[in-house]
Amino acid sequence: MVYSFMGLQLRRSCSHGIGALWQNDTLQNYLQSLVKEHGRIGEMLNNSLKEEERKALNIEHAELSPICYLLCQIQESEKEGKELEAMCADLTSREEEQLLSLALEEKDAITHNITQLRTKLLRLLMPQEKYDKNNAILEVVSGRTTGGDICQQFTREIFDMYQNYAHYKSWTFEILNYMPEGSGGLHHAAARIAGEGVYKQLKYEGGVHRVQRIPQVGLSSRMQRIHTGTMTVIVLPQPDEVDIKIDPKDLRIDTFRAKGAGGQHVNTTDSAVRIVHLPTGMSVECQEGRSQILNKETAMKVLRAKLFEQTVNQELSQRQRARKLQVGTRDQSDRIRTYNFTQDRLTDHRISYESRNLKVSI
Repeated sequence: MVYSFMGLQLRRSCSHGIGALWQNDTLQNYLQSLVKEHGRIGEMLNNSLKEEERKALNIEHAELSPICYLLCQIQESEKEGKELEAMCADLTSREEEQLLSLALEEKDAITHNITQLRTKLLRLLMPQEKYDKNNAILEVVSGRTTGGDICQQFTREIFDMYQNYAHYKSWTFEILNYMPEGSGGLHHAAARIAGEGVYKQLKYEGGVHRVQRIPQVGLSSRMQRIHTGTMTVIVLPQPDEVDIKIDPKDLRIDTFRAKGAGGQHVNTTDSAVRIVHLPTGMSVECQEGRSQILNKETAMKVLRAKLFEQTVNQELSQRQRARKLQVGTRDQSDRIRTYNFTQDRLTDHRISYESRNLKVSI
């Protein structure tokens, strides 16, 4: 059951504040109708039903249960708040001042809790996009036309930022591919991020990111000037195993020796794997692990995600080939966000949002 119409109304009304929105008669009538529907479905589940009917009703009941539970908590808190308010009105003598102070503090805590519960309930009513619950494949690519080494250095910093953010959110961050540059920067990397609501929270990160800074090394103080570079972030929904079926006959699997610095397996064994999907010509590779078998499994995950991306683009025509839009031309005209270190400023150009204290922001 999808409550998209009411969800769209909520999105348009949230700017008026949670309190004003909660008093909306249409919303209250809608919530009461959901409570009645939840009760009706519960009664039906007590009857003998066909397996398909019971399965469909269980799904509807499971969707409505969190809404009804939160609404019940809100009503109980509101009742408790009114009782405290009435008690405060009776506490007028000097001897009762301390008790009145405690009661007012408790009432403030209840009011804060009610606001949080209302916000949580309204979010449940918001329509979810199809892939919001999926895990994600995140790629970073250094800019190819501007900035020189600053692009690779910035790409590494952004990749590290997302890795640290995943750790902060208790998400799983699995590096699938990592191609460093000799200067200590990063040319390209990909990672699989798994956890609750990963794609929903990261999907707007896709696009060209620009950096403006004075390089820390290589220039004297009197010659320092601002350098500009770009890198691209690509975020794709990670499909479930059942979403994409790949015929082994459609694959060409090549092995080669891993490249890069360090590691006993580098340049000594054919542990790196490249997989080409013949019908589409799509190619992926992995050389991070010492095991050819594990590298093959990792490359298959990336390939499955890329093929899934094509399916997403077909189903969601309005996205117009999502990955291509995120990559753009990799130059500054396509930027979605700028990290200006000299002015200690982060700017999101899509929503005209600015944030200071840049060192904390990334």
